[in-house]
Amino acid sequence: METVATGWMWAAFSAVVLGMLFIDLFLVGGGKKHVVSFREAGIWSLIWVSVAMLFAAFLWWTLDGQLGREAANERTLEFITGYLIEKSLAVDNVFVWLMLFSYFAIPAELQKRVLIYGVIGAIVMRAGMIFGGAWLIERFHWVLYLFGAFLLVTGIKMAWFADHAPDLEKNPVLRWLRGHMKVTPELEGERFFVLRDGVRYATPLFLVLVLVELSDVVFAVDSIPAIFAITTDPFIVLTSNVFAILGLRAMYFLLSGMADRFSLLKYGLAAVLIFIGMKMLLIDLVKIPIWLSLLVVASLIGGSVWLSLRRTAHAEHPAPKP
Repeated sequence: METVATGWMWAAFSAVVLGMLFIDLFLVGGGKKHVVSFREAGIWSLIWVSVAMLFAAFLWWTLDGQLGREAANERTLEFITGYLIEKSLAVDNVFVWLMLFSYFAIPAELQKRVLIYGVIGAIVMRAGMIFGGAWLIERFHWVLYLFGAFLLVTGIKMAWFADHAPDLEKNPVLRWLRGHMKVTPELEGERFFVLRDGVRYATPLFLVLVLVELSDVVFAVDSIPAIFAITTDPFIVLTSNVFAILGLRAMYFLLSGMADRFSLLKYGLAAVLIFIGMKMLLIDLVKIPIWLSLLVVASLIGGSVWLSLRRTAHAEHPAPKP
């Protein structure tokens, strides 16, 4: 698999990720029950975005010295575009987590532990999918067309069912778990399992964890093909994905209190998937510049957020009747 990264670039990236994971998982909130405030989530969201942009600057500086200015500009723009796509699609993942925690009535102080495993699981699964996808594309170019068709269909379905609320009672995974495991009726603190009279019971928190990890798989299947429309370099794909995921927990707590304000965001995300799908289907006919892809994605997401906020404002403060 061709990549611009050298061994020491991989090492530097790994060191940054491990360091930030340690800070996020064990130092923020002390690794204990902790209700993350809106202010704290906002500060950490800003930190995560800043770290990603610093890495983009590091990438540009390194490649400028190794491959020249043109290659440095192109690869850095690919990283930023991929990061924006993954960050945007991660918002949908956050909305699913909000629905799961609400359905199981998980208090805020117990959500952190589930989200820790969710973030780690997302990183591991996406790393495997990225290297597998890069290997397939390198050997079978036509796989890009499959990815494009999949994203196009997914985007259309997302737009079609944007206002449809899933019924978790009919979720086959949840029904299977409840049918094959003994589950306590109440939460048992942060524990996933408890022993009662020598019998092991799962807690509702474990059911949430399984569904969170399952959602990670589903969204990885959506988002990984999307970034391959921007670049097939596994280093750029992996780094943009991981930096977007690292801030996922902070983003969750930032959006948890105002998710209803972004009622039109799903349509923006659907439009992004449709655009990326068309880009992949036309990849050998029309070469869309990376800067134009970045502009389109940013406009679709920014536009849907702006329209959502306007819609919410009008609903809260309707114009006076004449």
